Amino acid sequence: MSSAIASHTAEELKKLTTEELVTLFKSLPSPLITEMDGEFAACLLQQPSALSRLFGQISVANPLMPWLCKAFRPVDAESGRGYNTFSLLGKVVQRFPMQTVIAPSRYDDKPAYTLVYHLYHSMCGDIHMVDEVRKVADGIYLGIGTWGFTSAQRQIPLPFLLEGPIGAYRKDIGRKRSGSVLAREIPALNR
Repeated sequence: MSSAIASHTAEELKKLTTEELVTLFKSLPSPLITEMDGEFAACLLQQPSALSRLFGQISVANPLMPWLCKAFRPVDAESGRGYNTFSLLGKVVQRFPMQTVIAPSRYDDKPAYTLVYHLYHSMCGDIHMVDEVRKVADGIYLGIGTWGFTSAQRQIPLPFLLEGPIGAYRKDIGRKRSGSVLAREIPALNR
């Protein structure tokens, strides 16, 4: 895949508002499944509200279990697997397994590298979390996370930054959720 349209640095992304990040996201290309291979350092970017910031602090910026990275591996040309890595009291642990696919974005219907959690048992799966990722520049990726039980909840953008890869994919984790269907988690696949 060619270089992304934008040329923002990670530090520049950290200064943008949520609205600016969503606008930028819409201008970016999706990375290929094969490009997303390994562990990618992760951090939250500007969140859209005080409630979102609080949820982010509790879930991924918690000093007892800080978020370190997201990791991915291609399974085939159309899908992959992944997990999130945290430091739990100094021990590195993997949580929140996901399946990855290239799918139409909920924001503009263009392709996005999409992380679907509901296909596996986890808290992120229970709340119907879906992340979309696009490439900003080599080694820099802008993600927009969503979660919720209604269509309105699943439209609230929760931006994050990925940089890397910084390490190798460790191993697949998680147990498949029976009866879960990929298309139910990605709105554009239901049209």
